[in-house]
Amino acid sequence: MKRYVIIVLLSIVASQVRGQINVDSVMKADSSLKAALKKRNLTLEGYVDVYYSYAASHPVGGTRPYVVNYSRDNEINLDLAYLSLKYASDRVRATFTPGFGTYMNANYADERQTLENILEAYVGIRLFKDKNIWLDGGVFSSPYTNETVYSFDQLTYTRSLGAENTPYYLTGAKLTVPLGPLWTIYLYLLNGWQVIQSQHDPLDGGSQLEYKPNDKWDVNWNTYIGNESSTTNPDYKRRLFSDGYVTYTPSAKWAFTADAYSGWQQRVENSVVKTRNWWNGNVCARYMFMPGNSISARVEHYDDPYEILEKAVTNVTSFKVSSASLGYNLSITDDAMVRVEARYFKSPVGIYPLRNQTDADQDLWLTIGLTARLR
Repeated sequence: MKRYVIIVLLSIVASQVRGQINVDSVMKADSSLKAALKKRNLTLEGYVDVYYSYAASHPVGGTRPYVVNYSRDNEINLDLAYLSLKYASDRVRATFTPGFGTYMNANYADERQTLENILEAYVGIRLFKDKNIWLDGGVFSSPYTNETVYSFDQLTYTRSLGAENTPYYLTGAKLTVPLGPLWTIYLYLLNGWQVIQSQHDPLDGGSQLEYKPNDKWDVNWNTYIGNESSTTNPDYKRRLFSDGYVTYTPSAKWAFTADAYSGWQQRVENSVVKTRNWWNGNVCARYMFMPGNSISARVEHYDDPYEILEKAVTNVTSFKVSSASLGYNLSITDDAMVRVEARYFKSPVGIYPLRNQTDADQDLWLTIGLTARLR
């Protein structure tokens, strides 16, 4: 395989020296590389998401609180880029995906140095030759909420506050069991709530039940249970979490999704164990008004009155915020998009610090992005 990679690189370098790209030679080398990878059951994929975003609050230092996606203000930056090498055969599958960008910096800041750039890394085996039951182990994407870190697959460009406060990645073992043509269950044994290295004993658990009656509907119910005591949160005890979401695509023009979840956290407060609750709800829609052109919108509310997961950076003791967004999406090709989104936040109290040393109960963002998939 190295021989074909070298051919591609030499073709590009040589064409640059001549002052123009020899498209035919590069395409031939690319085809040879793909053929070589396919012969070995390998595929190579890539992803790049570049953005510019400006917030009315214009935070000091340029980093926005409460989010891990598009977190840098008033600068052109890279939210996420990765190269993914995947292996798939009849009984074995594996994925290795290192990631880079401001999302990785924000969301993996607590991981050890050699783990800070692991977007996904897992291996799986099909347990029985005649059954499609898989056991995977490693770091993999989370099933929670109706959004993922990959903006290309989202109806809206930015992520909801509900998604920002649930795991984007999980570490452990996942068992996939089809229950029939319409139902699939996924069972998880986990190191914890969005961690690679475990912070406590014992291990935690989770589940996903998926129902897909046809190509239009996808219904999911997810759970999580674990003891969240750690050096960071020594007073935290058992956590329970339940999440449900649905996606509905009635036609090529319309797409809808909605998510609602609730969590319960046991916590020691003044030597007494109390159970505190937080919850989220959102609804998203997209309408394609002409080929390659669509508008998308979302309304949401995130409510964490006891600051279990999200703590205000201002001098308030409760975190509640509603948000609405409106965006325009332009598909340049099937694998490249330009997206523009305006997003408004409103809280009952001042949770957004301003540069004049005061706080605001609202904020407005404008985010522009260029995203491409490499396949």
